[in-house]
Amino acid sequence: MAKQTAGRTALGDLAPKFAELNDDVLFGEVWSRKDKLATRDRCLITVTALISKGIFDNSLKYHLQNAKNNGVSKTEMVEVLTHLAFYVGWPNAWAAFPLVREVYADEKSSPSDSLFGLGEENTAFAPYFIGKSYLKALNTKDGLGIYNVTFEPGCRNNWHIHHNGGQILLCTDGEGWYQEWGKPAQKLHPGDVVYIAPEIKHWHGASKDSWFSHIAIGIPAKAASNEWCEPVDDKQYAQLEHGEKQ
Repeated sequence: MAKQTAGRTALGDLAPKFAELNDDVLFGEVWSRKDKLATRDRCLITVTALISKGIFDNSLKYHLQNAKNNGVSKTEMVEVLTHLAFYVGWPNAWAAFPLVREVYADEKSSPSDSLFGLGEENTAFAPYFIGKSYLKALNTKDGLGIYNVTFEPGCRNNWHIHHNGGQILLCTDGEGWYQEWGKPAQKLHPGDVVYIAPEIKHWHGASKDSWFSHIAIGIPAKAASNEWCEPVDDKQYAQLEHGEKQ
């Protein structure tokens, strides 16, 4: 953590010892003990303590921002406040939500908080996608391909077929879609698992307003290959997003 000077800046002239303890002991020593407790966890503990005490001033905003900077997603922070509401009071949680909204206002323009990282822009397969996707290889040894794939909002791959070897999708972040040819589309959320049998024509991708990430595991098979087919065009996708039958 960067050296803290807020105490001296705000109170150095009035309460120099208090300012010293704030900057050098609280932040300089306690917050710096990352080997004992991760900064991310300290952020969540501090936010919880402030909300529990009914403190909703700039100190809470600072620690919400600090939590965000240390990897706490908006989804996680909203869940923290929802959980806290049952233990420290509904009004306390309610009062904190506007600050959460303010601190996380730009999150929609950022990728979902993938467990495995965003990776690189998936330029090699760009001709088979509408919108941008990102790829991070997790394993390529012994013929077993495991990749983290992240789709920007509205991004989806073309209809395609895995010949001989199928695929497994482990959904980790955001909200997406999966559809097999001739069947209704299936909404995907973190924790969902999709098994795609060989020779099944299908597509998958993000929902209109959400980033989406999944782990793609290629099932090894002799002479396994992919056949890329037609795109999921905008009309098809828009009908799906509006809940119309596909």
